[in-house]
Amino acid sequence: MFESSPDLSVNTVGEIVRLALAPVFLLSGIGAFLNVLASRLSRIVDRSRDIEPLLLASRGAEHDRWIADLKVLDRRMSLISWATALSVTSAILTCLVVVLLFAANLIRTHLGNPIALLFIGSMLSIGAGFGVFLLETAIAARAVRVRSDLLQHRVEEGD
Repeated sequence: MFESSPDLSVNTVGEIVRLALAPVFLLSGIGAFLNVLASRLSRIVDRSRDIEPLLLASRGAEHDRWIADLKVLDRRMSLISWATALSVTSAILTCLVVVLLFAANLIRTHLGNPIALLFIGSMLSIGAGFGVFLLETAIAARAVRVRSDLLQHRVEEGD
């Protein structure tokens, strides 16, 4: 069924490496994006830990504001987790593309369709991860708006 050829020429291996280079650069970009996601998640976790004691010491409207802040942070954590999972899925699919590029040449078979489908899956996955990240950043931007009652606060000057 498969014609095995253990002795690939240097030119053949060079061509495979050239073909695999674009997916490897994609993996580098995904890694950088994962770093951004991990950094944002870390900041969200730190902020939620800072709020916990303030929440426990608060009452009334202040307590309600801290609860609302924690709900926003919890939603953001969930979105970052989804974006991370989608990005890692994309990275795994991209790794499979590279493996199949080499395997197709080693076993001398045509794996063009599976490679194309894996690459399409990878692009859909990273695209969805970017979309979820966009949603998270929109929520974060809304959450940092200054409350209108603080903007209208006046301090009485003493004589």
